[in-house]
Parts: sequence; structure tokens; C-alpha cells
Amino acid sequence: MFKQVLRGVARPFTRVVFRPTVIGRENVPRSGPVLLASNHLSFIDSVAITILAPRDVRFLAKSEYFTGTGTTGRLSKSFFEGIGAIPVDRASNTAAKDSLDRGLEVLQEGGAFAIYPEGTRSRDGRLYKGRTGVAFLALTAQCPVVPVAITGTPDVMPPDTSEIRVRPVTVQFGEPIDAATYGDPSSARARRKLTDDVMDAIWRMSGQELAGTYNEPPAANVVERVRRAMHRNDPESPTP
Repeated sequence: MFKQVLRGVARPFTRVVFRPTVIGRENVPRSGPVLLASNHLSFIDSVAITILAPRDVRFLAKSEYFTGTGTTGRLSKSFFEGIGAIPVDRASNTAAKDSLDRGLEVLQEGGAFAIYPEGTRSRDGRLYKGRTGVAFLALTAQCPVVPVAITGTPDVMPPDTSEIRVRPVTVQFGEPIDAATYGDPSSARARRKLTDDVMDAIWRMSGQELAGTYNEPPAANVVERVRRAMHRNDPESPTP
């Protein structure tokens, strides 16, 4: 009930204040499992996709948004639950696997799940290489992938700030990519090919400069630095 009320209020508010341009809503299947794979430029990207997509969408969010105390903590938890966020502990050494498992659960239940193949926000505006977790999910769930390109969100909420500005935002949903034609999820070649095709579709819509490498957020602690060193050549997972 709260989710329906929140979406009912947020959608008209977003359209009036930010005047978003939404392209290709018809490309998102209205039922059945679907993976929305988007570029990632700002904290509010997930909010934009959730509010502007033509159906309910789930996405990953760090667990800290759900564990705060007091009135602020309760409001944060209610808000993120209301827009479809799924909490994941990013500090856990199983965060990558947990992220894929939670996404797969949503898809196997016939839902829509949003993922950022780059793994984390692009701070320089370039489009980074996609990690193959997006392909693993689509191939395992045998569901279509809808590439999504977002522009303008860094102007609405610049990096490392909580300030919100009124700026135009564009969200474009591309034509679905049929994962079933790529092969078995156990095939590294199939996962890489599907991921590259998804990223190519995002690039063609967003027009971003290509970075040609993977994007890595700053390591939160020593454990995270060690984990990255051990899995440096394993681009399987997204980062919530």
C-alpha cells in the first residue's frame, strides 16, 4: 500500500518539478521477468528508473539506508522500501554473490530488476566496461534485457552532495535484448558477448565517452582491498 501511494505521489511530482523526458516506455515488457540494465551517473538514478518505468522495479541499495535510528532512519527505510529497494551489505565478503542471488530471486518470481553493469557510479561521466553479472542473471533467468540510458541526473544531484537541483532528466528504455539466443549461463563467452551488447546499446543511447576499463569504487577497508586483489580478473558481479 505504501509503495503504491509513494509512486502515486512521486510520479506527478517528478513530472511537474523535473519535467523528465521518457523515451521507449513501450520497450519494457509489462509482465514477466525483465532485467533493466542502466548506466550509472548519480545516486538518484535508481529513483528515476523506479518512478519512470511503466511497472514496479526492484533494485539493490546499501543496507545502511534501512538500519538508521530515529525519525530520519524510519523515513529512510520507508522511502527505500517504498520505491522497491533491496538491502545488501556492501561490506560483506559475500556481497557480490548476495547481490546476484537477490536479483535472481526477483526475476524468478516474474519481477523487474534494475542493475548497473558498470558496478558503481561513473564519477567522470564516461561509460565503463560492463561486468558480466548482468548476463549471468539474464541467461540464468532466461529473461530479456532492456538497456537503459540516463542523462542529466548528475546535474540534479551532483556527486558527494545531498543537494537536489531542478534540472532536466532523460531516461531512455532501449529495445529488449533476447538473452535466450546467447547460449548457456555457464559459458564465459556467452556472458561476455551479452554484456558487451548491452553496454553497446547503452552507449549508443547515452552518447557517453567510453572508458575502456572497469570502474572501481574506493575500497572501504583492508578486507575489501584484499578481496579485489584476489578477484581482479573476475568481472562477474555488480556492486550495490
